Formats: sequence, structure tokens, C-alpha cells
Amino acid sequence: MPRISRRSFLAASAALATRPALGAIVPSPAPGIDVVIVGAGAAGIAAARKIAAAGRKFVLIEAADHIGGRCVTDVSTFGVPYDRGAHWIRAPDLNPITKLAPRRGIEVYPAPESQKVRIGRRYAREGELEDFLALRVRASRAIAEAARKSDVPCAQALPNDLGDWRPAVEFVLGPFGCGKELAQLSAVDFAKSAERDGDAFCRQGFGTLLAAQAEGIAVELSTPATIIDMRRNVAVGTPKGTINARAAIVTVSTNVLMSGSIKFTPELGSRQQDALGKLSLGSYDHIALELVGNPLGLESDDLVFEKSANARTAAIFANVSGTSLGLIEIAGAFGRDLAARGEAAMVDFAADWLAGLYGAEVKKTIKRSHATRWNEAPLTLGAFSAAAPGAQGARRILMEPVQNAVWFAGEAAHETLWGTVGGAWESGERAADAVLRRLGGQKEPAAEAEAAPKGKPKRDHAPPPIRGRYEATPRLMRE
Repeated sequence: MPRISRRSFLAASAALATRPALGAIVPSPAPGIDVVIVGAGAAGIAAARKIAAAGRKFVLIEAADHIGGRCVTDVSTFGVPYDRGAHWIRAPDLNPITKLAPRRGIEVYPAPESQKVRIGRRYAREGELEDFLALRVRASRAIAEAARKSDVPCAQALPNDLGDWRPAVEFVLGPFGCGKELAQLSAVDFAKSAERDGDAFCRQGFGTLLAAQAEGIAVELSTPATIIDMRRNVAVGTPKGTINARAAIVTVSTNVLMSGSIKFTPELGSRQQDALGKLSLGSYDHIALELVGNPLGLESDDLVFEKSANARTAAIFANVSGTSLGLIEIAGAFGRDLAARGEAAMVDFAADWLAGLYGAEVKKTIKRSHATRWNEAPLTLGAFSAAAPGAQGARRILMEPVQNAVWFAGEAAHETLWGTVGGAWESGERAADAVLRRLGGQKEPAAEAEAAPKGKPKRDHAPPPIRGRYEATPRLMRE
């Protein structure tokens, strides 16, 4: 059957513990702390490693009962590694996490460079695939061209002649690639999201790979920050007490920061609050199904899209790392609405949708199931950031220090690698460098690494550049 080249997917999240309510600040018994780091996801781990290497004292706190943030591997639900959040390892040869060398049997392997498209009960023919690919190329080019003139909504830049492929093109570029509809997305943000050839997976799970980089770093788990007082250095209040430090790096998601679950004193200025609102998280969830006997007849790590008639669609990521685990990927407004109805409704949709594409017998092969609901996870409240039209500059604002005492870090605080674990890691390192310069003993960088990125990295959730006939074209999908 014809196949398409690939590059897909998310940056969603993990099952997270409920955040405790705001607690009273009590004296901290730990003096002499240079930096307090809030959040032990990729950005927090990266920052902690930098601070530790510089010989500075730090405290790393995490609201959940595990590390990883939106990059966590679950091995208990299905008995095989199941990445509840990020799964794709972008540009593994350049990714800062894979460059740290996996240890103790952790295996990173190349992702297959192919995709398929289902049209009803059959796969797309070669000519149909070429049409789809060409339209995706044209749509991406049109958005990039529009971004050179002004930061319009991506939907405004789409060609008018996408025909009956329009819903599929819009799904792949918008919800699947960015977690939001194209009408809600900044064309400049879409165009700036970097992309490089090559993707990989970790057989033990991306979360396992990330956790390996945190070995030797002390983390205070189940310790949410409730108050961050910036009036004199930094005092971070938690239910377990107050942590006094000279500076803080805050790596929680933009939606959590907007929710008010962490109180800032003095309050964040309108500049920061406006930036957070313009970088809200999109919706992206997995509906994980144990499909015994490979009823779909797909290969390991196969990616399948649908030629849909409307936004009520999904993608299939089959036989994860050679297991019987399949992920039905839902995203954007439809995914958000479906997830709000609960896990049972999500699993029912996945079963019915697969039956519509492969026949009713598929339902009988489904054994265990699970659905992520990151919009409801109180420590995340969404999947990954996507800038609103006209708001790409908000990412740079988010990188600015507050009161010369607090720095924000995470995937939202990266102009080209937003939505990726690698981008969160680089953001954490950059924030740590800024803090170290403020504390003294760190030289100013010659230039921002992002000022002239090499190549075009990509996000952890959208398909890869298409190879072959269209290889010479610019980016095909945001991630």
C-alpha cells in the first residue's frame, strides 16, 4: 500500500497529582540557597544540572509525586512502556537530551519515515497520496509566505483550492501539529517553529530517557509552590514551608500560571500576564488501546491519518515500539470537547472510529484501554503552548526576568522549539545561565543561541518532512 513520509506528534502530558491548596508560609530551615527551581520536568531538570555544575546551592521542588512533567512513561497500565505525554524525540543527533548518552540499556532507535492515509475502508492510492502531500506543502508554504508580511491567523493564509482534502490538511497542520485550530494559531509562530530531518523513539519510553538525566539530582516531590514572594530576593511558599533563595526558575505551564494556583507578590505585571494568555496550551490526548493480534495489519510505529469530511477525526499511532499498544490521537477543539466528556466517551469514540475505518470486528480485539485528559490535569491544564495570531513575540516576553529575581522556563519560553521536550530543556539551561550571570561568575553569551538557529528543529507532536518527490520543499508541518 502507498505510504507517506512522516514526522508526528505530541507534546501532551502525564497523569499528575492534585495540587494542594495555598498554604501559609512558615520559616525555612535551609539557609544559603542560591536558586529554587519550581517544576521537575525537562526544563527544571536541565536548569538543576546547570546550577549544580556551577557549584551553586539549589532546591528543586515538584508538585507531582514523580518527575518528568509532560514527559512521563507509565509501565503499569499495559505492562509495556506507555508515554502518556511526549513520545517523539526530535532531531536525535542534535537533541540535548539524547546527546547526554542513554545509559543502562536505554535504547533510542530511528522512527520509520512513513505515513499512511485511510479513505473509508481502504488506503489512499498513490495518486491520492500525491495530491494530499502536494496540498500540505502548498498550505505550509502559504502560511510561511503570509508570516513574512504580518502575523495573521494560519487559517487566513490557506489556499482556497484544497478541495475535499481541506479537513485532513487542517487537522494535520492544526490540531495534530499544534493542538489548536489554524484559526487560533499565529502564522509567525507556525513559521518559526524549527524543523530538522530525523526522529527517534526510546524503546523504554521518552519519560524513562528523561528521568535518566535526573539521576543524582535531589528533588522534593509532592511539594507544590503556592506563593512566590519577590519583594526581597525570593521566598517560595509550599505546604511544607518556605524556601528562601537569591533567585528562582519557574517551569510550570502557562495555563497553570494563568490559573492563579501560584500567587506572585508583587503580582506579575500586565506584560507577563498578557504573554501567558497569548501562549495558552492547546489540547492533545492519547486514547491508548491494547489491540491484540494486530487487527489493523499495521507495522511497528506506523502513523495513519484519515481523509476526513470534518473536524471529528483522529490519527492512529500503531504498535508502539513493536507492542500491541495503539494510540488514537485526538486534538484541538474536537479533542478538547471529547475529553471533557470523560474517559469512557473517549474510548467509545476510538472504538467506533476504528470500526468505521477497519470494520466492526476490530472492536472485539480491544482489551485494556486508557485515555489521557491533560486539560483536566491540575498540574498541567493542557498539552503544549501555541501562540495566538499576532502574539509570537510573547515567547520573548516570557523569557524576560521578573524583578531580576524570577525567570520562566519551559517549552513556551522558546521561540523555535516550542512544544518540544528539547525546547523545554534548552529553555531551562538558558534560564540557569541567566541566573548564574546574575549571581556572578558566568560570562555573558556572545549571542543568543536562538538568534541564528542551525537548521530547523521541530516539535514533539507533528509529522516529519515528507521525503522523495517533495523533499526540497520547506517545512510541511508544525509540531
